[in-house]
Amino acid sequence: MPFKRSSRLTAPLSRRGFMKGFAATAAGLYIPKTFANIPNEKERQVALHNLHTGEKVKLTYWEKGNYLSESLAEIDHVLRDFRTGDVHPMDPALIDLLNALRLRAGRKGPFEIISGYRSPKTNNMLRANSNGVAKKSLHMQGKAMDIRLPGMELHQLHKMAVDLKVGGVGLYTESNFIHVDTGKVRYWGS
Repeated sequence: MPFKRSSRLTAPLSRRGFMKGFAATAAGLYIPKTFANIPNEKERQVALHNLHTGEKVKLTYWEKGNYLSESLAEIDHVLRDFRTGDVHPMDPALIDLLNALRLRAGRKGPFEIISGYRSPKTNNMLRANSNGVAKKSLHMQGKAMDIRLPGMELHQLHKMAVDLKVGGVGLYTESNFIHVDTGKVRYWGS
């Protein structure tokens, strides 16, 4: 049975706007406006390689207008907090963002995952050791990932993510990854 996760709202909506958004999400038709320039697909796929666990997954996660619950659960598992083993639902719009990047880059290989979900315990530990970790990190909500794409220059991947105008995009050249999230649109990095 298809599983549909509701989009997470970042600003108050009118009753009419809420009902229209809810109806579209429930029907499996929710596509962020920022992905409107992506060709209408019959299915969406993602390939991931978690660098900390060595796990790889390549699967269809959306088909015929519906998110596939088993595929999303597998994605959630691969993107779990590898330090604690905690699994958390990842925002489907974040997976859609990866799909959009994959299409723009013309790549079929997996995204290398540096960080997916982070438990509050892990986030606090990382904050204690670094000034670059946010207290209310979107990683703790399943709305952020730190990634790279083999064969793609980091600045180019960063530019493609910025051009999507979906959420936050950070460039971390010294650590060799970009951060993408489905929060407010903002950009940073060197």
